Amino acid sequence: MLELRQLTKSYASGHPVLDKLSWRFRAGEFVAIMGDSGVGKSTLLNLIAGLDQPDPGPQASPILVDGVAMSGLDDDAATRLRRARMGFIFQAFHVLPHLTLLQNVALPLLLNGLPRGRAGQMLEAVGLGGRGADFPHQLSGGELQRVAIARALVHRPALVLADEPTGNLDPDTADTILTLLRQEIKATGACAIMVTHSHAAAAMADKTLLLTKLGIQETTIVNPFEQKTR
Repeated sequence: MLELRQLTKSYASGHPVLDKLSWRFRAGEFVAIMGDSGVGKSTLLNLIAGLDQPDPGPQASPILVDGVAMSGLDDDAATRLRRARMGFIFQAFHVLPHLTLLQNVALPLLLNGLPRGRAGQMLEAVGLGGRGADFPHQLSGGELQRVAIARALVHRPALVLADEPTGNLDPDTADTILTLLRQEIKATGACAIMVTHSHAAAAMADKTLLLTKLGIQETTIVNPFEQKTR
């Protein structure tokens, strides 16, 4: 589904934030990525999405999505691929203030020429059923995050990229949202990559990768809330 091949990205100063990073993500996998602040977790998501560009390197195509080289796409082609194949959950929500909640969630369906009935279903799934006519300014930060999650999943994308998706949610809501995310992934065979600092969130994933300045490696995460109940 997604392959990284010696992916490198440097700051403007020339200092590398990601250095020759290689990994293969498979369809149907829910993968959490953890690591200290500043190691490049959010940068990695932006590179995968084509919102940022990697440094030139030994691999002509350091990022492949379904076998398609992101570096080989012009802006229009990259936009079409993101629109149809990807779903994004950002820390800053990026919910459009002039649209209702239902219109926000329905936007990926509209852009892809799909029926819009699923938008209401997704609002219901994230606990905001009956609030489709409300506007973003009427919501709390946690509620806005739930709208962003519903919008990211509504068109059944093949690749979901989530940057701290539960950072603004209480533990019970976070558990509900992560369960929904996992169910959607398994139902559609999608791949999801979630950047998180939360051990509880990472424990919901199929596998957890630790990103450091030395590269990326698989690690084991135990849900701290489960430990307390043993």
